[in-house]
Amino acid sequence: MTAGAAIDRTPRRARIGVAILLGVALLWTLVPLVWMALSSFKSDADVTSAEPTVFFEPTLDNYANLFTGANDLTPYILHSVLAAGISSVLATALGALAGYGLAGSRMRGKKHVAFWIISTRMAPIAVVVLPLFLLFRGAGLIDTIPGLVLAYLTFNLPFAIWLMSAFFAQVPASLEESALVAGCNRWQAFRHIVLPLTKSGLVTTFVLCLVFSWNDYAFALVFSGPNSQTLPMAADQLVTQTGIDWGQLTAIGTIVVLPMIVAGLAVRRWLVTGLTLGAVTGE
Repeated sequence: MTAGAAIDRTPRRARIGVAILLGVALLWTLVPLVWMALSSFKSDADVTSAEPTVFFEPTLDNYANLFTGANDLTPYILHSVLAAGISSVLATALGALAGYGLAGSRMRGKKHVAFWIISTRMAPIAVVVLPLFLLFRGAGLIDTIPGLVLAYLTFNLPFAIWLMSAFFAQVPASLEESALVAGCNRWQAFRHIVLPLTKSGLVTTFVLCLVFSWNDYAFALVFSGPNSQTLPMAADQLVTQTGIDWGQLTAIGTIVVLPMIVAGLAVRRWLVTGLTLGAVTGE
C-alpha cells in the first residue's frame, strides 16, 4: 500500500466516523420528539397501550380538549408569548447597547468585567430564586406578567451582553471612525454602521433568549400564579395524584416545542453564523 493511498483512506474513515456520530446524535434528538408528536394524535387506549403502536387511527381529541372548558390553553399561550417575547426583546436591545459599550471600552480589567457579567448567568437558578421572590413580593410583582419579564431578564441580560460584546469586538474600528469623520455622531454610527453589521448576533441573541424564556419552568413555578401561568405550568397541571393524561401532555409538549423549532429553522442561517462567528473573542 502506497503512502498516498493511506493518506486518502484516512480522511474517508474520518468522514464516515463523523457521519455515524452525527446520525446517532440526530436519532437521539429526533426520535423522542417524533414519538411525542405522534402520541399527541393517538387515542387514550393507544397512548396507554402496553405495546407501542406505530400504526393507529389519528385523532384531534387531545388538542380539542386543551381548548375547551376549564382546560382552555389560550391564557397560558398568551402569557408565554408576552413574557418570553417582551423579555427577549428587552434583553437583546439592552444587551446590544451594553455590549457595544463594553466592546469599545478601553478601561483596565475589561476582561474581568466581561467574565463577571457572564458569571452571573452561570449561577444556579435555585440560588437566586429566594432573593428575587422576596424582592418581587415586596414590589407586588408576584403573579404578574411584568414580574415574569423581569425574572427572565435577570438571566437573559448577562448572556445577551456577553454575546453581543463578542460580535461588536469583531467589527473593524476603522468603519466606525470613518462614519465619525464623515459627520455622524456616536449614536448614528452605532445605529447605521455598527448595528447592521451584527445582524447575525442580534438574531442569535434574541432566539437563544426566547428559547430559554419560552421553555422556563423554574421561574414560572415560583413567580407566576393564576393570572400569569405559562405553558410549562399548564403541562404540570396534567400530572396529578390520580394519574397522568398522557394524550394531552404530549399535545402540550408538541405545542411548546413546535414554535421554537419553526423559529430556529426560520433563522437558521443567522443562527449558525452567529454561533460560529461571535461566540469567541480575543479581547
